[in-house]
Amino acid sequence: MPNILIVDDDDDIRRVLRRILETDGHAVVDCANGHDALLAMGTRRPDLVITDVYMPEMDGIEFLVHLRERDPDLPVLAVSGGSLATADFVLEDASQLGANAVLTKPFDIDEMRQTVRRLLGGGPSGR
Repeated sequence: MPNILIVDDDDDIRRVLRRILETDGHAVVDCANGHDALLAMGTRRPDLVITDVYMPEMDGIEFLVHLRERDPDLPVLAVSGGSLATADFVLEDASQLGANAVLTKPFDIDEMRQTVRRLLGGGPSGR
């Protein structure tokens, strides 16, 4: 069962993603910011990280930099909302800093599932 770490300050997004991913057979840990996520990774390495870009305390870009220093091979999916132009800009930054895939919020659930499966190397299929 693949382990996925969700990092997003929006409780609703974390709850929805958790429900989708657990339904698809994944074990999920979620954190509200990058700082807490780095602490959580100290106890168990996830197989995939899904991180928002805009968060308090440690945003997704800073988190991604720290994550890549610790684990350059860990698959990362960066997501961002806001205006389309702003989201595209920060997601491009995230991609350049090592995110393996990016999605703009609101994302299509099927697209999220396909991206997760691809990043996990063809893991559990969605419904």
